Amino acid sequence: QVYVAESGGDSVQAGGSLSLSCEVSGYQWLSYCMAWYREIPGKERAGVAAIDSDGSTNYANSVQGRFTITYSEDNDKRILTLEMNNLRPEDSATYYCAVRRQPWGLRFHPMGSWTDFPYWGQGTQVTVSS
Repeated sequence: QVYVAESGGDSVQAGGSLSLSCEVSGYQWLSYCMAWYREIPGKERAGVAAIDSDGSTNYANSVQGRFTITYSEDNDKRILTLEMNNLRPEDSATYYCAVRRQPWGLRFHPMGSWTDFPYWGQGTQVTVSS
């Protein structure tokens, strides 16, 4: 069973920084895609950043240059991190970590719909005040 859990959400002022972490365990795949999505009430869940197992990454235009997605391993745990800088009020949302067995092909394609990811965490809230 794949286990996904996010942490790090908080309330910050505009211009500030946050680091979100996602711990993933329970799988032994050699290939994968891991991603961050965010959701605000009344709107569809939207892609923020993704990373394939070959290290290629993709970012939403709205966060390009401000957010950085990284992947690391610690024993049997896999850690996905989202470093968020120069935060804006419009970044306020619930942030979700997602995992899928197949790479997305981020070298050639931007990240797509949240519906293509079968494994999700419970979400972590980020609030940015002006």
